[in-house]
Amino acid sequence: MTQYGFFFDQTRCIGCNACVVACKQWHHVPAGPVKWIRVYQWERGGWPEPNLHVLAIPCYHCERPACMKACPNDALYKEEKYGALLVRQDRCNGDRKCWQACPYGAPQFEGDGKRSIMSKCTMCYDRLEGHLKPICVLSCSMRALEFGPIEELRERYGTLSSLPEMPEGSKTKPAVVFRPRASKRQVVPWDARRTLDLWARGDPDPAGSLHSIVGRNELRLKSKNQAEQLYYTTDDE
Repeated sequence: MTQYGFFFDQTRCIGCNACVVACKQWHHVPAGPVKWIRVYQWERGGWPEPNLHVLAIPCYHCERPACMKACPNDALYKEEKYGALLVRQDRCNGDRKCWQACPYGAPQFEGDGKRSIMSKCTMCYDRLEGHLKPICVLSCSMRALEFGPIEELRERYGTLSSLPEMPEGSKTKPAVVFRPRASKRQVVPWDARRTLDLWARGDPDPAGSLHSIVGRNELRLKSKNQAEQLYYTTDDE
């Protein structure tokens, strides 16, 4: 089996969600919580040294998919030509065992009920058959996504298969290569303490929240419900 996969360059992604919109349009996925590719933004640290992280995550079509093994109905299978992990929706009964097993939360459901039928990223199998790349890759104006035979991607970009705060990939062997974001460095010299003093002097903050984190402060790949997934994958800043 030839295994195709994705390359994600975290140094380039700006969290614009163009990949999400393009995926939904191409595959006729209605507006709502179902996202075959999700974009997460989260903060670590507080002012004056916040760190913003961005991650676009489709299904990684793992070489040893835990979701496929967990499904009692044989609804998931690996096709031979590209190594795409596909779903037979007529065999899915919505028991969510695939979602429970997947470390990345790739299986998607329209509602929170136990009988919602699963859908997921198909690696744009239809486009591959037409000698076209996945729509998420072509929609990225920052060129943060690439696609091809996974061994070629590993030769070109390395073998990093997870980022900090992500599940470690040795068990499922996700078909993905990452380039992590660069370490934050100060480009323009400035006095953070002096800035804070001036800010506090002009607008006292008795609640002491100047150093607190505002917004999403963690990467949560597996949300408790659809409302929580929308919160963690919505670009509303």
